[in-house]
Amino acid sequence: MAKEEARIMEGKVSLPYRWALGPVFSRFFDEFKNKKIMGTKCPKCRRVLVPARKFCPRCFEDNLEWVQVSDKGKIRTWSMITFEFSGQPKPPPYICALVDLDGADTALSHFIDGIDMTDLEKVRDQVHIGMRVEAKWSDNRQGNIMDIAYFKPM
Repeated sequence: MAKEEARIMEGKVSLPYRWALGPVFSRFFDEFKNKKIMGTKCPKCRRVLVPARKFCPRCFEDNLEWVQVSDKGKIRTWSMITFEFSGQPKPPPYICALVDLDGADTALSHFIDGIDMTDLEKVRDQVHIGMRVEAKWSDNRQGNIMDIAYFKPM
């Protein structure tokens, strides 16, 4: 029997979704409208979780206390995106980072901007782990993650 050649069909898949925020994420994002970043503090291990959580994933305690953390922090790790792929939040090049906010024990993922991206080879000279950054708040805040437009170097 002759071996058939494999056929390939190309296409794009789009998966629109809706995310039910619930009371914890609703409050977390609503506080952004007032330029506040709120976390939840575990009564047992005392860790402050940002984004806020309904329960502590380490201790499984609930009844967490709401506490405000700073909109300043330092970069835990970062990545520079230089190529296009489907579903990108914005056109490259751009930088994503995990930011350890002052007063929080977990990191928040967001964009880093205010960096000269004209020479991509020199970006590594400008951005580094431990670099201090602060939130640049959007003028038109609506209660979502993009109320923080990005984090900028301090």
